[in-house]
Amino acid sequence: MNNYDEMSERAAAMIADQIKHVPHSTLGLATGSTPEGLYRSLIQKNRQDKVSFKDVTTFNLDEYIGLSETDTNSYHFFMHSHFFDYIDIQHHNIHIPNGLANDLEQECENYEAKIRNIDIQVLGLGLNGHIGFNEPGTSFLSRTHLVHLTESTRKANSRYFKTIEDVPERAITMGINTIMKSKKIILLVSGERKAEAVERLMNGEISEDFPASVLQRHPNVVLIGDKAALKKLRLQNEFIC
Repeated sequence: MNNYDEMSERAAAMIADQIKHVPHSTLGLATGSTPEGLYRSLIQKNRQDKVSFKDVTTFNLDEYIGLSETDTNSYHFFMHSHFFDYIDIQHHNIHIPNGLANDLEQECENYEAKIRNIDIQVLGLGLNGHIGFNEPGTSFLSRTHLVHLTESTRKANSRYFKTIEDVPERAITMGINTIMKSKKIILLVSGERKAEAVERLMNGEISEDFPASVLQRHPNVVLIGDKAALKKLRLQNEFIC
């Protein structure tokens, strides 16, 4: 893709096509700046009656521990303010981990048990190769679990907070094994700072030290990026891993 907008539109078209063919589709969703354009495009398609989410079920990848749903930095707040509040999705079909659960281990088990047959999982790519909040060293067999965020991840996310000290140190995330069970994965990458991670993903060895490398084993992954993110690759286009 030439730029961020084209990348976002391409991903949105793929998701809209999935829903048109299977109205009861299940989507795995991500947060952060990269998928914002995707959500804007899907909102526009919904308003133009090109796609309906009334029968769609969603599962979000992760949530910070210790933030309420109304906290502006929580992923509950992000998803509603960037997507859910503007489409015709039914509230009971939205699933996001509860970072304020009394028993966080049980919350992980309960969330994992709810996840069934994700048709398309949207992912971003961390600078250190994390997917979801699965940091380097996470087992490829992991299911939904509690994580301690690395300093690099907290620093990358600190732009959304007043200071890095305000960034939570822990989160709940879908595990790598959970993600890999998705029927299809759309990996979105944007910006020059992701170029090195993309190159390692495509050409490096499969290792738990770089969690995203496991995607090389998935039969249906589509990597969609802009030119800046794909600059280290021979073909600056869309890749199927």
